[in-house]
This record gives sequence, C-alpha cells and structure tokens, in this order.
Amino acid sequence: MPKLKTKRSAAKRFKITKNGKVKRTKAFANHILTKKSKERKRKYRRSAIAHSSNSKNIKKMLPYA
Repeated sequence: MPKLKTKRSAAKRFKITKNGKVKRTKAFANHILTKKSKERKRKYRRSAIAHSSNSKNIKKMLPYA
C-alpha cells in the first residue's frame, strides 16, 4: 500500500488536538473590518473546534496528523 498524500490546503487550515478534535481559525477576520465592532473582531482571534459532521472529512485529508 503506498503512502497517502496529505492535502496541503487542509494542513494549512486545520490542526488535530490531543483528544482528536479538529481545531480551525474563524472566518470573516481579514478585511472590511471597519464596520465590525471591537468585541466581534476580538472574538475572531480565538480558534474554534470544527463541527463533528465536518471532522471526519477533514481527518481523511490529514492522514498523518
């Protein structure tokens, strides 16, 4: 069986936590920030856990993570 290739796009966006959950960054934090409140922008800095329905597919893209 040959080695599996990691999807590089997924490797740049996601990390697998010690408990096997998928950690991701939050969206909407890149541009058009002037109309967003300070509190809202501050919340974008934190990482989030990907939804369980997406985690299975993400883990397939990261076979050795």
